Amino acid sequence: MTDNVLELTKALISRESVTPEDAGCQTLMGQRLAALDFTIETMVFEDTTNMWARKGTSKPVFCFAGHTDVVPPGDLSLWNTPPFEPVIHNGMLYGRGAADMKGSLAAMIIATEKFVNKHPNHNGSIAYLITSDEEGPFINGTTRVIDTLEARNEKIDHCIVGEPSSSHHVGDVVKNGRRGSISGELTIKGKQGHVAYPDHVKNPIHLASPALAELSSQVWDQGNDYFPPTSFQITNINGGTGATNVVPSHVTVLFNLRYSTELSDELIIEKVNTILDKHQLEYDIKWTFNGKPFITEPGVLLDGVVKAIKQETNQSPVLSTSGGTSDGRFIAPTGAEVVELGPCNATIHQINECVACEDLEKLVDIYYQSMVNILC
Repeated sequence: MTDNVLELTKALISRESVTPEDAGCQTLMGQRLAALDFTIETMVFEDTTNMWARKGTSKPVFCFAGHTDVVPPGDLSLWNTPPFEPVIHNGMLYGRGAADMKGSLAAMIIATEKFVNKHPNHNGSIAYLITSDEEGPFINGTTRVIDTLEARNEKIDHCIVGEPSSSHHVGDVVKNGRRGSISGELTIKGKQGHVAYPDHVKNPIHLASPALAELSSQVWDQGNDYFPPTSFQITNINGGTGATNVVPSHVTVLFNLRYSTELSDELIIEKVNTILDKHQLEYDIKWTFNGKPFITEPGVLLDGVVKAIKQETNQSPVLSTSGGTSDGRFIAPTGAEVVELGPCNATIHQINECVACEDLEKLVDIYYQSMVNILC
C-alpha cells in the first residue's frame, strides 16, 4: 500500500500546480475515481479549476475535500532537491505540496479504492470536492462549488478536509472547528499641516492612539469549551508624508480579529464602531469577511474519525480549533459536519517541505477506517 500512495503522491507533486494552477492534478485524480464509477464534474470559475466527483445518489453524502494548488517554492537555490521533483530520503518524501496537501489527496484516493472494492454495497454516497484555489485568494474555489451545489440542493453530510492537522505523528490532532476571521482597514482622518503650528492641525495619529489602545485591550469574550478568547491584532499602521515636519492628513490601520462562536460579524462591527465613535473620530472603515467560526461536535463524523484513529494508532487524538482558516469554513455553513485530518504540518509552506512515508500509509488506513465506520 505504501508504494501505491507514494507513487500517486509523487505523481501529484511532479505537477507544478502553483496557485491557482491545477496542472493536471485533478485530471489524474478524476481518472482514478472514474474507474470506480464516480461521475466527474469539472467546474471552472475564472482562473480556478474545481472538481466535484460523486459515486451514488443516496444519503448520507460522505465527502473528501482538498486542494491541488500549492504555494510558490521560493528561492530554488535553498532547496536540497528541486521542489517539483519528488525525492525520498531517509524515510521522508520531499517536494512542494508533500504535506500540504498532495499526500492527503493521494491517501484519499487509495483509501477510496480500497473501500469501494471491499464494500461495494456501502450506505450512502462518496464525493470529492477539490479546488485549485485554496492557497490564493480563495474566491473562485470551494466557495463557488458550494454555491453551485446549494443552488441545486445537493448537500454534503460528512466531510473530511485533508489539511495537515497533525503535530507530531499522523492522527494526533483533529481539527473539529475553526475560529472566524474578519479584517478591517481603518482610515482615521485629521488635518494636515506644519508641525510648528499645532493649533492649525489635527494629528490623526494622536487622535487614533487612545481608540487603538482600547480596541487592543478590549476583552471581546471568554471563549468557550471549543474556542480560546477572541483575539484582536493590529497588523499595520501607515501614516505620514515622508517629511518630519508635516502632520499627515490621515492614518490607515489594518487589523484582524480571530473570533469564537461567542461572537458574530455583526457584534464585532457594532463594538468597533462604538469604540471609535466614543473617541469622536472621523473615520472610514472597510471590512473583509474571511470566514465565520464553525464547530463539529461529537456525532457521526467526529465519532467515526476518532474511532478510526484509535483503531489504527492505539491513541486518541486531541480535538482542536487552533490555527488559521481552511476551506471547511465554506462547507460547514451548509449544515455539513466537517473535520480536518491530515499529516504533520511542521514543514508546510517551508523550504524542503516533506512528509514521512509511513505517515502516508497510516493516513490511508485512517481514511479507509473512517469510511467503514461512517458508511458501513
